[in-house]
Amino acid sequence: MSYPQAPLCQAPDSEIRSPKIAFPAGAVDCHAHICGPATQFPYAHERIYTPPDATLESYESLLTMLGVDRAVLVQPSVYGTDNRAMLAALKARLEKFRGVAVISNDVNQINEKELEQLHNSGVRGIRCNIVDVTDKSAGLPIQNLKALAERIKPFGWHLELLMHVNEYPNLAKVFENFPVDLVFGHFGYSHAKYGISDAGFQGLLELLKNQRAWVKMTGPYRICDGDLPYADMRALNDAVIKANSERLVWGSDWPHVMVKKQMPHDADLCDLFGEWITDPGLRKSILVDNPCILYDFPTPN
Repeated sequence: MSYPQAPLCQAPDSEIRSPKIAFPAGAVDCHAHICGPATQFPYAHERIYTPPDATLESYESLLTMLGVDRAVLVQPSVYGTDNRAMLAALKARLEKFRGVAVISNDVNQINEKELEQLHNSGVRGIRCNIVDVTDKSAGLPIQNLKALAERIKPFGWHLELLMHVNEYPNLAKVFENFPVDLVFGHFGYSHAKYGISDAGFQGLLELLKNQRAWVKMTGPYRICDGDLPYADMRALNDAVIKANSERLVWGSDWPHVMVKKQMPHDADLCDLFGEWITDPGLRKSILVDNPCILYDFPTPN
């Protein structure tokens, strides 16, 4: 099946190689995508890229190779609000997978029964992509986000935002009384060149300190120049740890869609996490304890 209007992404590195670091029992990869097979779960025509198939079977092989026990599957943009591929994977592995879905932006179109079904399927959050907001001067669609949050609040879900925090210098003020927990992907998706003193990134740190947000330590290659070891990302990493290490989770971001630079190997990404975070207790908090709270996983024995 071909999609000429959306360019094909490069595939993840398929080399069989385990990391040097040993992750603790019960570790969770908190950000990965299932894409395809396209013949069974066709992609949305309005997407901006076409991923190679990244199936449940391939992902489980990756988890085994990395020594990671559990995972959170996040709905990729290529499927829009069609969560079927993710839900099929959750159904097959409900005991060790959780999900973050994408639903209609029109709150009036949200069906309560649909939310209940998503919850029973293992979904514990909703993702909103506001990277491609047409008019940045209009600010965040905060009223719509709040209305959506009120609908998911009874389920104990969070709202995951894919946004460039550096574009919103008043971030902390806007979200100070938000109805549900917020999760910011890719360290807040602020390019490392803006630094940790950027007003939007400082707002993210304030939300972290005040227990109003979580941060996913994912995709360092998306927000810095150069290849591994992504040295210019270290300052952002250290800043979120200092702000509140109990509100951080880690994820592989497999299959690394839309990566235009050198494709990282997942074993190297695991080892980079180990190099940046050397304390075993802190590693366990980020890899096991925090995900259990955020995604409603049982605590390992």
